[in-house]
Amino acid sequence: MADSTNSTTTVSRWAIKLFTQLIAITLAVSIVSVGTTIASNAAVGLSGGAKESLNIPRWLYVATGGAAIGTSALLASFVTDRMFIRAIHQWRHHLGNVQNFESVGKRLAEGIGLVLLGLVIYRGLLGPQIPTVNFAIVFVFAGLRAGLTMAAYLFGNVWSLVNPWRTISEYLPNGFISYPSRFGRWPAVTGLLALVWIETTSGITKQPSLLAVVVLMYSVITIIGASVFGPEEWFTRADPVSVFFYFYSRVSPLSWDSDGLQLRLPGMRLVEDDTVTGLDDIAFVVALVWELTFSGFVTTAPGAGFVRAVVDLGFPPLALYGMLYLGGFLLFVGAYLLAADVTASRLQTYRTSRELAIQFAPSLLAIAAGYHLAHYFGFFVSLLPSLASVLVSPLSPSSNPLVLTLPAWFGGLNIFFVLAGHILAIWVAHSTAYRLFPTRTQAISSQYAFVVVMMMYTSVSLWLISLPTQSPAFI
Repeated sequence: MADSTNSTTTVSRWAIKLFTQLIAITLAVSIVSVGTTIASNAAVGLSGGAKESLNIPRWLYVATGGAAIGTSALLASFVTDRMFIRAIHQWRHHLGNVQNFESVGKRLAEGIGLVLLGLVIYRGLLGPQIPTVNFAIVFVFAGLRAGLTMAAYLFGNVWSLVNPWRTISEYLPNGFISYPSRFGRWPAVTGLLALVWIETTSGITKQPSLLAVVVLMYSVITIIGASVFGPEEWFTRADPVSVFFYFYSRVSPLSWDSDGLQLRLPGMRLVEDDTVTGLDDIAFVVALVWELTFSGFVTTAPGAGFVRAVVDLGFPPLALYGMLYLGGFLLFVGAYLLAADVTASRLQTYRTSRELAIQFAPSLLAIAAGYHLAHYFGFFVSLLPSLASVLVSPLSPSSNPLVLTLPAWFGGLNIFFVLAGHILAIWVAHSTAYRLFPTRTQAISSQYAFVVVMMMYTSVSLWLISLPTQSPAFI
């Protein structure tokens, strides 16, 4: 018992030391650019974009961020003690049993979810058609798109408790047809891409009635699908919103299982081999990274300027957006799969490139969480008063909504979030490599191509959050 306690204490001390060193790297880059940037967001219609520019050359700022990721990968490669690496990602602390709360809490959460869904549709259709005061707009984009997503990767999958469509479908006759296994999560991938496309190009963030109609249509499709195939299969595989929150929740240090509430180090559940199981999951994970990159690009001044320049040459706006959207997504997927193929060809291993792609894909979820936090944290904080107002009084909105003005140092937080997510991804990939390969040389070499892809993602994301934001052109 004493040896076990000493081992746990040693792991905790090393974990804190390692975490402190990695945080120092991100802070070093963040401090250089503090007060100079603000993140963009897809719901830019709800808050004004930044008009500031960097006080240092962007190439230096972006290169420094990429170098930080490369440095963190180099530092991680010096950690070669398998027992220590395993102890880090297997460490957990039992916080208590929640079975007594589960039944009551589940019913309460289900009721809250149903009420909120009704309010979104009702107030979207019949409420004031002003986005800054309409319950539907503020709640969906500030409360769900920003707030509940952050809660998923910080505290766990709250959506699984409040999902109103699952609540409805469980009370209806269901399970008439077995869900085809060959479909996998491809319907969820398609659905996610479609939802982001609608969010970015339809002006839905500014039109409450349009949002209500889309939510109503989505509700009908989802309830029918869950009734036909059964709630468990539908919300596990086909529903993009549920899969979205599930994958983000894998980054969370908190999890609920049969033993109760568990605390682990952030992102360590990503090292387990059941997070991503196929190419469909890889596509969904990459889509989480790409959708934030795409929305970040089209809501920046250079992005809008590029679109205007191409449209002026006679290119249809929506066709251009479609090419950028799908082309960029395929490029991101292709770059990742190429990294897996290069790794498999360089290593003398029986593991295929497909298997390597599946095993290393969960590390991208840490990157996606960092991206999301950088894009939406300031947006969420600035709209907290408005969100609280519509939640407290959904039927009588304030005529003068309060929006907080963020201090300049919030720009440094955005950089910190991006780099912290990438550094966590480096450690997840490092731990995964040591789980997969028997030799240190193979374990370290297997990470090189993936780190290059991560550095590319880092540079692109840092460049985007350094740019001033504005509404997408022609939308």
